[in-house]
Amino acid sequence: MAIKRTIERQTKFLFGVFILTTITIFAVHIFWIWPGQRCEQSGHWWDWRTRVCASPILISDITGRVIKDDAARDAARAMMGKGKALSGIHAGTARP
Repeated sequence: MAIKRTIERQTKFLFGVFILTTITIFAVHIFWIWPGQRCEQSGHWWDWRTRVCASPILISDITGRVIKDDAARDAARAMMGKGKALSGIHAGTARP
């Protein structure tokens, strides 16, 4: 009878772990994965740490510098539309 009780206890424990894991997976999807997918589909940037959907802006808009090279400016605007980081754009040069 002790073995049967042990098996029942282990079954309940594993079922509890399964339920907790399932709830955790759904919570992660509801609060991080699905909002991030909606944000990126709309062309914005998703920060999963703070759960913020932000609009990309050119660094030249923040600093007031003008991108003098037309090709670099066009590349920067194209990257904004794709939702890529603009870390390589400064002083008129763009890194792919």
